[in-house]
Amino acid sequence: MPVAAPRPCTHPGCGVLVRDGTGRCAKHPAVSWAKKPTAAKRVTGRKLQRLRAELFARNPLCAECQRQGRVTLATQRDHIVPLEEGGQDVEANVQGLCAPCHDVKSAAERARGVRRAWGRYREP
Repeated sequence: MPVAAPRPCTHPGCGVLVRDGTGRCAKHPAVSWAKKPTAAKRVTGRKLQRLRAELFARNPLCAECQRQGRVTLATQRDHIVPLEEGGQDVEANVQGLCAPCHDVKSAAERARGVRRAWGRYREP
């Protein structure tokens, strides 16, 4: 039976060829994902539905579009300071955004998260 060609370790900066199919060499084992013990508790279910309805009743327009002088209905409940970056799931930290503004903000947050994650990789 044919065996796949060896590939370089996926750890940044490591070029050791891996032959076992895991993608990582013995020096750089893959870290299994686990929720941080300090992670904020997310609101879900009916409580979240009620909070969304209250937010959109209070201010039905997209906060980012309003700052730019546009009028667009908000469709997403967004945390101003993301929970991953230390924000709280409280009324003062939420805003309504339209889908395009939410997508742009989420992409920027995701990029910051990737930079944080890759910033932890240091050769011993």
